[in-house]
Amino acid sequence: MSSKNRTQVIIAGKIYTLSGYESEEYLQRVAAYLNGKISDFRNVDGYQRLSPDMRGILLNLNTADDYFKMKNKVEELEQDLSEKDRDIYELRHELITAQIRLENSEKQNQTLEDRNAELQKEIVRLETQIKNK
Repeated sequence: MSSKNRTQVIIAGKIYTLSGYESEEYLQRVAAYLNGKISDFRNVDGYQRLSPDMRGILLNLNTADDYFKMKNKVEELEQDLSEKDRDIYELRHELITAQIRLENSEKQNQTLEDRNAELQKEIVRLETQIKNK
């Protein structure tokens, strides 16, 4: 198991120490995401007049909304990937079936060509026999 990382981040102008098994870069990205959300809200009229609790709830709701939208997007992409995998499997199956049919047709064609050559020889033999009589 990897070791726990500790890093200091700035969120909403305050320094916090975060720790976790994720990389320092990841923890900084999380803090940057939260700072972006907070910055977006600060630009909304009336946000500053809300109580700190209400601002926290608003931030949490918005973050949860982002999470569920991304989770749904991931599920859609996984479903698309699964459908594409199924399509690829079916196409491969069709390709193999077509290759088998082609091989069988080529064998049949060769057999017919061999038979034709035999019959041509037989025609020449019979024509020669008729001429010699």
